[in-house]
Amino acid sequence: MDKLVRSFTHKRSRFLKTYFTLCLLVLAAFTSTGITAQDVKWDSTYRPEIYPLQVAVFRTAAHSKKDIVFLGNSITFWANWTELLNSKHVKNRGIPGDISFGVLDRLDEVIDGRPKKVFVLIGINDIARNIPDSVILQNYRLIIHRIKSGSPKTKIYFQTLLPVNPSFNRLTNHYKKDRILNVNAGLKKIIAEEHVELIDLYTAFADADNNLPAALTFDGVHINKAGYDRWVALLRRGKYL
Repeated sequence: MDKLVRSFTHKRSRFLKTYFTLCLLVLAAFTSTGITAQDVKWDSTYRPEIYPLQVAVFRTAAHSKKDIVFLGNSITFWANWTELLNSKHVKNRGIPGDISFGVLDRLDEVIDGRPKKVFVLIGINDIARNIPDSVILQNYRLIIHRIKSGSPKTKIYFQTLLPVNPSFNRLTNHYKKDRILNVNAGLKKIIAEEHVELIDLYTAFADADNNLPAALTFDGVHINKAGYDRWVALLRRGKYL
């Protein structure tokens, strides 16, 4: 019996040694390429808790071919677009916490309404949730293709991601300035290839240090009333409305 125990213990020790050696090798491989465990973990199925409720509300709403749809996440959601733009035709299709995969899942509701215009701003939560830039950009292209296919008369306006301000130290997963710049650069290439309109919010909001000005935000990601006023002024100045 003792001999069997010693044999089992020896084999178990060898297994654990091999297992930990492999773990160290994998970790070393990630480190050498600049990849961390955080970078490779992402989930396309994530939907915020409020998602099903909001989508249900959207699907029961009346549609008109005169609709101007603002499509996105909480940055879109928290604006009273009807009052800001003084138009009864404006529809808010923002959902707090949403990602580009969530927009794709509910895009049929927008397309089925055959709106006059769609303004899209999505992606900062994708970055916060470690969805790779290439995947975000692929989803941007899919959004454009689906709107073009399902509602060809709809004018598409894609907006660059806003800058962030890390000094607030609140939404730290969102403060990834290099990734925001990379996604925006990729979006500009897609816009040129797909021949849709680009609205460069980033340039309109970024200060000399490429930060979102503190006077326009309360957490370094979301904008306040002054921020929305700047956004609306940009839309009016560019005659996008």
